[in-house]
Amino acid sequence: MNNKAKVSVAILYGSLMAFIAFVIYILYVNQEVFYTAHDRSEFLFGASFFHTLMQKPFGLMQYVGAWLTQLFYHPVVGSAVLAAIWVLIFIVGAKAFRLQGSASALMLLPVACLLTSVVDLGYWIYISTIRGYWFSQSVAYLIMLLLLWAARQTPRKWHLVWYLFAFCIYPVLGWFAMLFVLCLALCEKPTWRELVGIVLLLFTTSIWHTQFYSNLRIDDVVFAGLPRFIIPSDSSEHLSIPFWVLAAVSVLIPICSRYLTKWFVPVLCAVAGIVFTLSLKFYDKNYIDEMRMVRYAESDNWQEILHLAEDNKQPTTTMVFLKNIALMNTGGLLDRSFKMDNSCYPLYNPDSLHVTLLDIASPLVYYNYGMTNEAIRLNFENAIQAGFSPFYLKVLSRCALASGDQELVKRYTTQLHHHLFYDDWQPAPVTEKVRELEKAFPDELTGVENSDSYIVNTISLWSDSVSKTVSEQALLYSMLRCDSRRFWQSLRNYVKTHMDEEFPRHAQEAYILFMDKAPEQKRMMLPVEQDIYERYKRFWKDLKSQVRPGITFEHVGEGMRKEWGDTYWWYNIFGKKIPVINGNIGHEVHS
Repeated sequence: MNNKAKVSVAILYGSLMAFIAFVIYILYVNQEVFYTAHDRSEFLFGASFFHTLMQKPFGLMQYVGAWLTQLFYHPVVGSAVLAAIWVLIFIVGAKAFRLQGSASALMLLPVACLLTSVVDLGYWIYISTIRGYWFSQSVAYLIMLLLLWAARQTPRKWHLVWYLFAFCIYPVLGWFAMLFVLCLALCEKPTWRELVGIVLLLFTTSIWHTQFYSNLRIDDVVFAGLPRFIIPSDSSEHLSIPFWVLAAVSVLIPICSRYLTKWFVPVLCAVAGIVFTLSLKFYDKNYIDEMRMVRYAESDNWQEILHLAEDNKQPTTTMVFLKNIALMNTGGLLDRSFKMDNSCYPLYNPDSLHVTLLDIASPLVYYNYGMTNEAIRLNFENAIQAGFSPFYLKVLSRCALASGDQELVKRYTTQLHHHLFYDDWQPAPVTEKVRELEKAFPDELTGVENSDSYIVNTISLWSDSVSKTVSEQALLYSMLRCDSRRFWQSLRNYVKTHMDEEFPRHAQEAYILFMDKAPEQKRMMLPVEQDIYERYKRFWKDLKSQVRPGITFEHVGEGMRKEWGDTYWWYNIFGKKIPVINGNIGHEVHS
């Protein structure tokens, strides 16, 4: 081997190692995403689920993908299996397209497309209705490459048989069957056989739709297996880009491979793959922290939730609710809640998708607040669309246990026990706090259901309970609501149920503020700590010094946040509704 060949080999292996390192890094930082993928992906044991998927083309691949998604219960295991499939795609693809030397690096591009497709979903992970999405595309593409490899090992006179075989397996491989025909036709010099293959390709979907899938829409047959992210209220076209690029690359490889044998091709392929993935991947700290909090809340690991809350400076609605539930269970709710910020910051979501607490964690939140019937209803509403995933089955089991329905508990846990890693899973015992809150839940509706405001408004009305837990929650949520009338009712009941106990810090802050804002409405006299009162006076002095002509309300709040963001006063004035600041847009403060 001459020096030039050695350099080419070194560049090839160096590029492969760089790309492999990048893939490992991307898989590592998305471990929480993969666990959530398993938690929100439906796989039901039994013939019914299998037959439901098999009624549509590509259903078998979806079933295989749904089964493999269970492996993400241990994200490292699932990631390793997915990476192993991609390694096989690289090896088999190089043989199927007969790529040698530097040209074999072209197979990094399909792998980059498949990698991108599992890290670019963002909040679609909570509402996507595509079964088996995480593995089905990779498995189907690997099978397509195996068929292409096998077909190219046979004499050309047999290619017509392969075209007919692709037509027959269209219900199994969907759009990958058509991609197989196209790649096989382009890999050889055009003859009448390739012409027949192209003609068959053009009529495949219409024949299958007319004869076997007339109950489906024509586009569901034409694009069978091609992920399309469409729900009644939203759609996203850019999430399908990796698959269109995958198809384009697969078609171009047999056309251009003979011209791409230069030494620099591996570098270009590795860089192109990395840039493509980085440009489309979705990553946000709050997105990951929400997933971790939901995971910890499922197992009642409240301390870990609080650790995350302490480190997070701009929590979302989901994080605020789960943090307050954790404080309810560990203690110190009215001494620590506003120190960890109760401002609900907007989700980072570059897509048009509208996602709320309802989609992320509302059944779990409702359960922990004792609203068992609401939690059950929300579970079914979400699961009917997104599927009865482990997340919904676990919450339904806990709700059934809280309701005392052992038959339903057995039904839900039996379904869970058929999953790979839930053999011995049982719902955690119902806590005393959930029991107390359950008794306080009124029958009447008090706001817009299924929203964070509904929870806030409902709990703020629980001001007549003799339960310490309930009175504490009512006081907190009357403070979050910034409603002085509810606050005084809740405070009176809180003092009655917490006799001879210390007056919590945040309750003192709210008491001072509401007394000062409406002195003629004083309802009760309570002692407060002198240092808190002195700090309150400094807060208003600082606020007056910040207010100047031309300064917006948002920027005043942001400027005061560092020193005063741990107080109820800052929340009451600036934190209740966090506006999105775009450039200089804001509301000017008038003194």
